[in-house]
Amino acid sequence: MSLLQYLEDKLSVIILAVSMMLFTSLMMFISPGGRYDTGDILYNLLGCFTLIGVYLVVGFTRRYGHYKVLSEIIKNSGNDFFAAIPKSVSHEQRLYMSLARKLHKAKLEADQTFHEERTDFHDFIISWIHEVKLPITACHLLLRNNTISSLEELVNKLEDEVNKIDHYVEQTLYYSRIDSFSRDYLIAEVSLNQIMRASVRKYAKMFVAKRIRFTMWEEETTVYSDTKWLGFIIDQIVTNALKYTERGGSVICSLEENTREKRLLIEDTGIGIPPEELVRIFDKGYTGSNGRKNTSSTGMGLYLANQMAIKLGHSLTVKSEEGQYTELAIIFPKSRSIYHYI
Repeated sequence: MSLLQYLEDKLSVIILAVSMMLFTSLMMFISPGGRYDTGDILYNLLGCFTLIGVYLVVGFTRRYGHYKVLSEIIKNSGNDFFAAIPKSVSHEQRLYMSLARKLHKAKLEADQTFHEERTDFHDFIISWIHEVKLPITACHLLLRNNTISSLEELVNKLEDEVNKIDHYVEQTLYYSRIDSFSRDYLIAEVSLNQIMRASVRKYAKMFVAKRIRFTMWEEETTVYSDTKWLGFIIDQIVTNALKYTERGGSVICSLEENTREKRLLIEDTGIGIPPEELVRIFDKGYTGSNGRKNTSSTGMGLYLANQMAIKLGHSLTVKSEEGQYTELAIIFPKSRSIYHYI
């Protein structure tokens, strides 16, 4: 910072000081007693000008080194510039430095979050590519296989593989849209029966192929939610139930209700989840011991379901006994006021 720039910053102080000097001189000149001559007034002005000059020179000298270092930091690009910033010389500068550090910290945290999300998305896409290659490879093998007895059997098997691809593509689509969720949902009173039946119809062939029995409640039930996003949440739970339930098992959907909430319970008679893994099944990318045995597990289905449930004002809970059953519950608060904050 040059002396001229410093004087520009102090312009209001200079104007105030000059105004006070002129006012004092005027009062001395028009004093009724007439005791002050021109020499006294000039001496008074000279003394005031000297004091103002000393104040400005001392102030500039104190700040010159500080401003010089700041100018050099601004010119030289570097990531660790905060460590080189000199100590503040005024309370105002300390406030600005506190604000700058706070903004810098927020930027670093945002950059870190962005980097982590980008890494997670990259890892997910790599995993997704490997998973989607399996049904694609299966389709190629089916087309080259000469042992299939009929065209209908070939079509059915190809349809199964295409459905797997469709499931992976849908999962990726929802994953990519989860950050823009707030612009793509509508909370309304929706039929839980219709959404549940639509999910079961979507995976009807898997139910039939594994001879898994499906039962659900009969009475018509409505909840406050978004049809599309709730349908995706239920799809993820149903596909997990089908994936980890042995042939001849069952999937049971039931409802519980009290004065505060409704609970949709989806229970399967599958292989269950070890107790030590229950707290982690909603973590991103966590497949658990069962998922590692199942090569088609990405560990993203329940993570996405849980994230979307939270955004919708719902919640997911899980109960399981290894080798016996797994029960996923979607909890719908009855109070509509909670949805006003989503």
